[in-house]
Amino acid sequence: MTAPVLMETTETPVGAETVVAPVDVVACAAFSAAGAGLAPLAAVADGRLPAGTEAGALPGDPAAYPPAQAVLPVSGFRPEEVLGRKGLSRLTRTEQLAAAACTLALEGPAGPAASDTGIVLGTSVGSARALAEFTRDTFVQERPYYVNPSQFPGTLMNAAAGRTAIRHGLTGVNATVSGGPLAALHAVRYARGALLNGHADRLLTGAVEELSAHTAWAWRRSGALAPGVPLGEGAAVFALQRAGSYGTGQRPVARLLACETGFANPSEGLAHVGRRLAACVRTALRRSGVAPEEVTVVAPGAAGRRGWSAVEDRALREVFGTSPRTLRVQPVLGETHSAGAGLQLAAVLATWRTPATERDVALITSIGPDGSVGCLVAVRPGA
Repeated sequence: MTAPVLMETTETPVGAETVVAPVDVVACAAFSAAGAGLAPLAAVADGRLPAGTEAGALPGDPAAYPPAQAVLPVSGFRPEEVLGRKGLSRLTRTEQLAAAACTLALEGPAGPAASDTGIVLGTSVGSARALAEFTRDTFVQERPYYVNPSQFPGTLMNAAAGRTAIRHGLTGVNATVSGGPLAALHAVRYARGALLNGHADRLLTGAVEELSAHTAWAWRRSGALAPGVPLGEGAAVFALQRAGSYGTGQRPVARLLACETGFANPSEGLAHVGRRLAACVRTALRRSGVAPEEVTVVAPGAAGRRGWSAVEDRALREVFGTSPRTLRVQPVLGETHSAGAGLQLAAVLATWRTPATERDVALITSIGPDGSVGCLVAVRPGA
């Protein structure tokens, strides 16, 4: 498994800006409080979960969660139906979600060989529950080294990407990117660089976040969760290939035109962070060859974090004036932290499952409490 590295992308100079070669989403898989797959996510556009959605089983001991904390586990998640029962008990919740999403993404159209297929996964710390429980054992056991060694692999941030690659025999690029709320965007940027530089022909790219009592208490203690927004979990994985690198009869799910990230120091004021996000959006649109008025839907990502939604909304008004149609995922699926931007894109793609009648352009935005900002521009196939 390789650590993230900086890679140049194939770009064509256009004055002071550059046009970045696009990559295509050829398959997509998602797990969320709405259920498995893209179809259930279509209801999110109406601000609700699909009718009849069953409540997901709460991971771990329900009594360990903060009292009165609203939580939204993945609905109907049965990993044994996707992964089989062999070795399942040794996988953390993060590994189960990531492996299941990658497995479903691989069930799409036939692609490159396993040797040319890799995984780029965004996360925050991997499995917070595994890390916390293993660390606790070093304190409460009679000796610090009296821990269960079989649990150690699950504490590593790159365990999900590594074990999923082993399961499917994928020997291409394998990387894990820690990026908090922007994890999926950082993963897409990394994957785009690897694809355009010929380091892989197909990359399963996305992000994952598990729900646990440990993360629930962390959100409660920090007071960072926005009022009325539940805490959620999920995973979204996109099979990415270079545009035009597959059969002519194959229709992509979406084309990713640009993905930009940046940073502004929050100590200089939240308005400074908002202006940095607005500049990031303008750059992405220019590199995509898209005018602001051509954007048909915006999926912002800060609705689940106290105080940051207003900063994001001001940045979007600065770019668009009257904002395009807005698709807010977090109030419906919960605050999913590192899986957020991936689920935002998946929710947009869920509304694009019918043939295009006009040019549809989506903007995915994200903003983190550390001042990190980012966005992604996607266009509907056939537009």
